[in-house]
Amino acid sequence: MESATASRAQQFIGNRWVPAANGQSLPVLDPSDGRPFASIARGGAPDIDAAVRAARRAYGNSGEGAWGRTAAAERGRVLAKLSQRVLDHAEELAQLESRTTGKPLKQGRADAAALARYFEYYAGAADKLHGETIPYSNGMTVLTLREPHGVTGHIIPWNYPMQIFGRSVGAALAAGNACVVKPAEDACLSLLRVADLAAELGFPEGALNVVTGLGSEAGAALAAHAGVDHISFTGSPVTGTAVAQVAARHHCPVTLELGGKSPQLVFADAVLDEVVPVVVNAIVQNAGQTCSAGSRLLVQRPVYEALLERVGERISGLRVGPALADLDVGPLIRQNQLQRVWDFLSQAQVDGIPIAAQGVVVDSAPQSGFYQAPTLLRDVPPQHRIAQEEIFGPVLAALPFDDEDEALLLANGTPFGLVAGVWTQDGGRQMRMARRLRCGQVFINNYGAGGGIELPFGGVKSSGYGREKGFEALLGFTTLKTIAIKHG
Repeated sequence: MESATASRAQQFIGNRWVPAANGQSLPVLDPSDGRPFASIARGGAPDIDAAVRAARRAYGNSGEGAWGRTAAAERGRVLAKLSQRVLDHAEELAQLESRTTGKPLKQGRADAAALARYFEYYAGAADKLHGETIPYSNGMTVLTLREPHGVTGHIIPWNYPMQIFGRSVGAALAAGNACVVKPAEDACLSLLRVADLAAELGFPEGALNVVTGLGSEAGAALAAHAGVDHISFTGSPVTGTAVAQVAARHHCPVTLELGGKSPQLVFADAVLDEVVPVVVNAIVQNAGQTCSAGSRLLVQRPVYEALLERVGERISGLRVGPALADLDVGPLIRQNQLQRVWDFLSQAQVDGIPIAAQGVVVDSAPQSGFYQAPTLLRDVPPQHRIAQEEIFGPVLAALPFDDEDEALLLANGTPFGLVAGVWTQDGGRQMRMARRLRCGQVFINNYGAGGGIELPFGGVKSSGYGREKGFEALLGFTTLKTIAIKHG
């Protein structure tokens, strides 16, 4: 088989590298210098249709295809082998991930390790997806089965390609589905390489397909394809709404993870030495381009000034530079994302919101790269767009509060509800806040920015619905069948 390295201007469909049906390609830019360094196929509706058909052959109409009839234990073994292959090629994958996304190499390496762990986790879970028996009436036995949807579509964003591939595709494959993946055109080279590794291990033809191209073309075609039985989408609320609407036309269920404006609530009894490094990392990881970034810092007034001074000192010491230089922060993904951050900061300046601290872009960073220094804004009005909208950049908004009720009002007072952090030594307060915060994950005296592989992840309100990660993701990639047997 031709290697992924030689085939990045092609797509992976039915275990074969093929060009886009239209013969077109797209450039891949390096965010560190803004220059193209590779190309990918510009897939569209015909390519999506070919991939869905390949996946359907692999699964079958009712599980009779090569992948559909693969026993759960064997699916687990295949995923375990893929986990090891990812570890064997971790440095190569990390380099691809960092160069295409702009994240520092240390983060690319962490993402490669996380991808391997996802496959390892779902490998172990594949044969543990059990049904139940239900007490119903004398003379009858009722049981439930967990069955794959069949063909699942996965629309993956550019900020964490490997991690989101692992949590979405890993769970879907473990549950027995055949997958069609449409990664973001900005960052898909690592996923093409993973598809290559999967084929080398003997994945059945069509079990895993990767179609590259624009979201408005290939992504829209995948969401609208009547041959897809379930869609997993991670991205913006606007696009997620469009995906859900078009999928509804053929009654296709969707899982949506749509971002957040996640708060960190720091009470006066918190241990500030523990708070500071976690709060800073939660906003500068991946240059703030993280759905679960802790982008709002809500601080009780008695410690507001002291904490801002410490957080500001740490942010001021951060260095921003090229991804492979492996500094504290890398560039943003592209020019329009950088412009978006600039627009927010310009509005803050016009409205008199003070900058408390900023990091430094190193002199060696290419002028053509997409760099933004991490920025701490203080005294942000709660209803200002800086405190309400997802910036998706390294900008932290600090707001003071007086008591628990005000903290909850601020924390819950945005359209989003993904993650929250609570910092307090008061056990009663910990539980009160955790119960009343409207979000999918709450971290007490820590902040996981999405948490570990084992922890169910997802949101409420404009942050989406459905859950990924952990065993819960397997349930989402199955449908429940009830069988009632009358035997007398």
